[in-house]
Amino acid sequence: MLTSEAILPDRPDDGNEKETTLYGSIGAILQVEQGEGTVVLRGERASVAFRYVDEHTLRMKLFFGDNPDMRTTPAIMQAAGNGKIEVEERDEHIVLTSGALHAVVNPQRFSLRVFDAEGRLLLEELETAWDTPTNVTFAAAKTNETHFYGLGEKTGFLDKNGERYEMWNSDVFDPHVQDTDALYQSIPFLMRFEYGKPTYGLLLDNPGRTVFDMRSHEDRYTISTHTGELDLYVLGGPGIKDVVRRLTDLTGRSYMPPAWSIGYQQSRYSYMSQEEVLEIARTFRRKQIPCDVLYLDIHYMDEYRVFTWDSKRFPRPKEMMAELKEMGFEVVPIVDPGVKKDPKYPVYAEGVRNGYFCRKLEGDIFIGKVWPGLSAFPDFTEEEVSRWWGDLHRFYIEHGINGIWNDMNEPSVFNESKTMDLDVLHGNGGDPKTHEEWHNLYGFLMSKATFEGMKRGMGGERPFVLTRAGYAGIQRYATVWTGDNRSFWEHMAMSIPMVLNLGMSGIAFAGPDVGGFSHHSSGELVARWTQLGALIPFFRNHSAIDTRRQEPWLFGEQVESICREYIGLRYRLLPYLYSLFYEAHQTGVPIVRSLIMEYPEDRGAYNICDQFLLGSFLLAAPIYRPGVRSRAVYLPEGIWYDYWTGERHEGGRSILADAPLERMPLYVKAGAVIPEAPLRQWTGEASDEPIRVQAYAGADGTSESRFTLFEDDGRSYDFEAGKYRLREFRLTETNGQVRFTCECSHDGLSGGRELSLVFNQAAGEPAGIEISGDAEIGAWTYDSANRQLQVTVRAANSFELTIR
Repeated sequence: MLTSEAILPDRPDDGNEKETTLYGSIGAILQVEQGEGTVVLRGERASVAFRYVDEHTLRMKLFFGDNPDMRTTPAIMQAAGNGKIEVEERDEHIVLTSGALHAVVNPQRFSLRVFDAEGRLLLEELETAWDTPTNVTFAAAKTNETHFYGLGEKTGFLDKNGERYEMWNSDVFDPHVQDTDALYQSIPFLMRFEYGKPTYGLLLDNPGRTVFDMRSHEDRYTISTHTGELDLYVLGGPGIKDVVRRLTDLTGRSYMPPAWSIGYQQSRYSYMSQEEVLEIARTFRRKQIPCDVLYLDIHYMDEYRVFTWDSKRFPRPKEMMAELKEMGFEVVPIVDPGVKKDPKYPVYAEGVRNGYFCRKLEGDIFIGKVWPGLSAFPDFTEEEVSRWWGDLHRFYIEHGINGIWNDMNEPSVFNESKTMDLDVLHGNGGDPKTHEEWHNLYGFLMSKATFEGMKRGMGGERPFVLTRAGYAGIQRYATVWTGDNRSFWEHMAMSIPMVLNLGMSGIAFAGPDVGGFSHHSSGELVARWTQLGALIPFFRNHSAIDTRRQEPWLFGEQVESICREYIGLRYRLLPYLYSLFYEAHQTGVPIVRSLIMEYPEDRGAYNICDQFLLGSFLLAAPIYRPGVRSRAVYLPEGIWYDYWTGERHEGGRSILADAPLERMPLYVKAGAVIPEAPLRQWTGEASDEPIRVQAYAGADGTSESRFTLFEDDGRSYDFEAGKYRLREFRLTETNGQVRFTCECSHDGLSGGRELSLVFNQAAGEPAGIEISGDAEIGAWTYDSANRQLQVTVRAANSFELTIR
């Protein structure tokens, strides 16, 4: 903890934000060289290589010397650069063209502008300069109307204009405040948004220490490297969703998780024994609080050795797992990268014999202190090491474990620098890199090795991996949680923009520790945070050793009832939520969305940090302060219905929402189509009840909305071989007549096609209901008190239902 000495007036100005004198610049372009897919502009003092990855994505790499090294980090999926590139000189400028982006370079003194296909200016570079070849700063124009999004899990508000952030994966237990600009994840992606102008994104593919500064200058923002290279990707829009799609084209889509990992999850540092774990599971089932996953923190291991069990605390782990499976629970154990230095420990001995651990240039294994004491760390940059580490997870698979929790993988080390020595050398497949250059990739590569090893060993089942540390592209292999937060109301509020910006950075499956990890939570905070967490992609309650426990039943009957209700809401919404996961897997569009993503023309939405959308139809406005029983809620344009009462609201304004402790304000957009499941105690619990499709009528005038329901077995990769079902639902309203259309674009499953259609806000009892297509009406009822029409449709594959 710092004291006031930190701001001593005579203290030298040696802070991180000190201005650096930049003396190097590219200068004039002396020569243009065009190769296969790449154009090199030779400058006076440095050169720049350009390549179109595709027509919407331009790569720009600054280099010194004769030839550019166009290899990428493992973050990049589309490295080949298949985009066509045309070069011409026009109006004394060099123009590099693809189908969608045009890069215009001034050869007299290098400067760059990037335009879209319509000739609209996207990026205006103002300066590219350096003091050493690895300390490079790229500056681009901004205005008072510029807004910035992305950058992963950084603290602060949604809009990052006026902020400065460092990319350096760090174990930050204390403090967790807005001043802490380097956290566990480093996602060096920035999106620039301005009303009335096309949006673009910039990805800096450099896993060393880098800085994004939107604070220090009024007319520009800067991106700086401290080691490695300036390797920038410009991603064209024109919209926010388009940029996110381009980003995930480049770095990969979110993996499709098993359905059980989308359910509620309960954790504690630590559940200390086999009997304690079983009793927690039995209590969930006895109290009828849905739950799918229980976690094992470091105390399950033998003296914190990974791939072991503590034989005293967990004497019969396979029996424990069998009983938990019988109750519908999955277990996710923690696995850290530190391998205890112990010649009698087989994992350490094998790693030493085969040269699998990180070493100094001189050949000594790097040894650092973590939970097991002195430990070695695998060099995940080497494919042989990654495969070895991944295959070690058969130890867990043989116990019936299908998910792994990667922690401490920044990597965290208990020393002065808090991480591995910077001069450690990673082999990197014959292209050695120091840890200083490759630091931010360590957690990414560990999770990649874990995911791939689990996948190899699970016989076609989909693994779940949770990680604390990561880099751009981590979404291909792991779910992200936002680290060791506190049981503070402020941390609950801070988690919302964190998750929203992670989504806009390509990481759709993310969330905070519900209830807060450290400190002592109150029942009110657990209730309110559970309400929020029920609609966030990753939904885990987790608490630290020596803090108040946070299982839902420990705060009295009222809090227990609230937690049961909202966890139950999550399980009822699973068809909707699971389909959004599939959409993210296919398109990159996140599951929870900022209002600015769905309503980019709404000037009131640019920095809303305390509300979010689940998909495009559900708007949540959590309560994030103690004692609050009402709050202002901003509703975007359109008609919105209170989810709980059905009250109708005109959008485009703020309303005052009633919010007693048992209620989180939640709104449904008119035209919404939301599939729901019967309430279950775990995702795999059998049920014969059909899916209920909640349709919300009442949009003014003529309207049409769509939602695509994805169904598969929820566990295997069979969906990749066509064993899934896609049904697109369309709700159309015209002059008081409602049409509901179901079109099955793919049906690789058998059975289970009955639907229960529920039309909310119905105008009145229908004069007639007609159906055409491959279905038939079973029965229908009308509830006049709630203005709700319910229609059962059998063999609901493709049909059109008309209500007059």
